[in-house]
Amino acid sequence: MFEHVAALFFDLDGTLVDSVPDLTAAVNAMLQQLGLPERPEARVRTWVGNGMNNLIHRALTDDMAGQADPELFARARPLYKAAYAEHISVYSSLYPGAVEGLTELRGAGFPMACVTNKSVEFALPLLDRLGIGHFFATVVGGECAPNPKPAPDALLLCAERLGIPIRRGLMIGDSRNDVGAARNAGCPVVCVPYGYNHGYDIRDAQPDAVIASIADLPALLSQRV
Repeated sequence: MFEHVAALFFDLDGTLVDSVPDLTAAVNAMLQQLGLPERPEARVRTWVGNGMNNLIHRALTDDMAGQADPELFARARPLYKAAYAEHISVYSSLYPGAVEGLTELRGAGFPMACVTNKSVEFALPLLDRLGIGHFFATVVGGECAPNPKPAPDALLLCAERLGIPIRRGLMIGDSRNDVGAARNAGCPVVCVPYGYNHGYDIRDAQPDAVIASIADLPALLSQRV
């Protein structure tokens, strides 16, 4: 299944980087300015993965399916963006094996893209400050494609930018959104079990493989590595 893989599409939050501590700090800075109660990190962890706007709605309402009052949301969004700009990489950290895996894969000649529902304005500095930005030929953020994951748009854009047919790309992620995007785009998908999948076991989404760490990916692609 993986012998024809020619390029790799990596999700960011929950796959390469544990960014929840900084997201929580930004959420709580926003809530504090609005006179609302803070949310615990464990709860924020279950809300991450569907982009900034959904995270803000969930934080404002303390509800996974919540939709905040439009006027409150309009006040909250710039507060969140300003707070997160100050907390992009204060507490965030790379998952074990991320650098080792990326280094080996680059050495094997795989072109790599980062594909995330996070805005490029936040994704680029996060990648650079954590020292992995240079691994990626392109970064496709939530605003770069018409529809976010699990729609296929962002993965198709990755394939176009890397100059490969989509079927020869491999999505690496941590959530049902990543699996759905790969299935919709027509490429295989490998997942890690430690990320942000709203509390569900990623194996239930039936990715093509589950690996404990990005460091295990080169062995999975051993036909070419």
